[in-house]
Amino acid sequence: MPPSPLAGEGARRAGEGGDAAKHERLKTFARSMRHAPTEAERQLWLLLRNRRLVDFKFRRQVPIDHFIADFVCFSARLIVELDGGQHAESTYDTARDAYLRAQGFRILRIWNSDILARPDAVLDAVWAALHEAQS
Repeated sequence: MPPSPLAGEGARRAGEGGDAAKHERLKTFARSMRHAPTEAERQLWLLLRNRRLVDFKFRRQVPIDHFIADFVCFSARLIVELDGGQHAESTYDTARDAYLRAQGFRILRIWNSDILARPDAVLDAVWAALHEAQS
């Protein structure tokens, strides 16, 4: 009998390693994030859920390729990201945004403190961004 292939060699079975397993882990992580939202995420979700902005349906903590978007409206191709201080000048966020823009999404970044202190202004900004897509 021939020896087993070295690590990294040989064929993979369906669902073993590779992109399928990574995607499944990402979906599981997104689900756990939906079950334990931050206070800012909870507040914004109360404003966006159940098509409260006319016909714009939002989903939260959505895997898109190898990223998780906080809130997504697929019909308007709009991603709304809530950011805390850890996101200031983040090179990861810059690369992530560039990738998502290349996929046809627009990104609206909102500071956590803004949704907590001025929810009406945030809702106005989301509304304006949604209607930019219609123009």
